[in-house]
Amino acid sequence: MRSETFGDGRVRCFGSEPGKEFYAEYHDIEWGKPVHDDTKLFEMLLLEGAQAGLSWETILRKREGYREAFHGFDPGAVASMPDDELELNRRNPKIVRNRLKIYAARSNAAAFVEIQNEFGSFDEYLWAFVGGKTIFNDWDSWDQVPSTSPESDSLSKDLRRRGMKFVGSTIVYAFLQAVGAVDDHLSTCWIRNEPKSLR
Repeated sequence: MRSETFGDGRVRCFGSEPGKEFYAEYHDIEWGKPVHDDTKLFEMLLLEGAQAGLSWETILRKREGYREAFHGFDPGAVASMPDDELELNRRNPKIVRNRLKIYAARSNAAAFVEIQNEFGSFDEYLWAFVGGKTIFNDWDSWDQVPSTSPESDSLSKDLRRRGMKFVGSTIVYAFLQAVGAVDDHLSTCWIRNEPKSLR
C-alpha cells in the first residue's frame, strides 16, 4: 500500500480515496496518537476485537453504533451487561452481530477492570509493554509494516492469560498502532514529517 494524496494535497498512509474523508480524518487525528485515557483504550480494544476478519473501515463506520450498544465504552458498565442485553445486540444492525464477539466484549471488559484494579489503570499496564513511550518505526511503504511485533506478542499472550478473547498478536499490533504505542506512519506521510513533539 502506498501513501495517498487527498484533496488538500497532503500525503497520507491511508484514507485518501474519494468518498472516504472520514477515514482520512481518522488517520490525521487519531491513528498513531498516544492515548492514556482508559475509556478510550477500552474503546479501541473493543473495536479492534470486533474487526477480526473484517476491515477497519467497516468498524469505523459502525463506531457510533458500538458506542450506543456498549455504554459509551465504559468498561465497568460493559462488564455488567446481562445476557438479555447482549442478545439484543445480536439483532442490532448498527454493530457486527457476531455472537462470540458480542459476548467477548463483556468478558474482555471484566478482565480490563481486573487489570485496572491490579495496576491502578489499564494505561499503566499497557504502556509498560513498550517501555513507557511510543515506538517510532521507519517504513517507506505499507508492505514493510509488520502485522505483529515482540511487544504485541507479549501483550497478546498476557491478555489471553487473563481471559481476553479476540486479542491475537495481529489484533493487538493494530491496537498498539491505533493508540499510539507504535507509530507506523510512513516516511512519505505528512504526519511523519511533522516534529515528533507535535505528532
